[in-house]
Amino acid sequence: MISGSLEVVKFMDLSTTIKGELTGFGADIVGFGNLDELPEDVRLGLPVGISVAVAYPGQVIRGIVDLPTKEYSGWYDKLNERLDSIVTRGADLLREMGFNAVAQSRKFVDSREGVQFEASTVLPQKTVATRAGLGWIGKCALLVTEEFGSAIRLSSILTDAPLHPASPINESMCGECRICADACPGSAVSGGLWAVGIYRDELFDHKKCRKTARERAKLGFGGDYTICGKCIAVCPHTRRYTG
Repeated sequence: MISGSLEVVKFMDLSTTIKGELTGFGADIVGFGNLDELPEDVRLGLPVGISVAVAYPGQVIRGIVDLPTKEYSGWYDKLNERLDSIVTRGADLLREMGFNAVAQSRKFVDSREGVQFEASTVLPQKTVATRAGLGWIGKCALLVTEEFGSAIRLSSILTDAPLHPASPINESMCGECRICADACPGSAVSGGLWAVGIYRDELFDHKKCRKTARERAKLGFGGDYTICGKCIAVCPHTRRYTG
């Protein structure tokens, strides 16, 4: 009994340590998920996913209700760079502790799947996030969190470290809300509810979304980007964060 209790303490201590380190590196939310139900090749044979989220400043999201802005585009890039740094440092730390770990940085993800947005990724960051209990997939196919709504960027680490997993989230909590779907300037959102096993394309038309996002970026700040953010800004969960 004493030996078993010590194992539990070690288990919890490691989870607390890793969460603290990742938060110290700049993460706003950190969660651990059991990935055993996913195919081995998808998770590289590693059973645990560490999901990491960083949030946009509230004023940046408030500024894109009408059109995307150059500031929003800049923060999009800045947060992606921050995430790459966080997960790379986190994976390095885990390996130094004797565990296997793979950082799902942009470079790593791109090397696995080719052109982003045109096809579903091998292991979406949102999948790791729902397994780690960070949130659910909303009607616009974005992760929705209680803390920041959809005003976040995501990355993850795959590992075999014995971390304490959260309870996974397996279905949408959006209910009958259609605010994001009705606000979509490209009419790309079906309005359906997500649950495990429902694919991205059942929730929204990514081609319509991409076309409209490029048009709106040009209108908003003359940028040659695929960036919009309207659905993020109008989500009630996001608005509770942005004020």
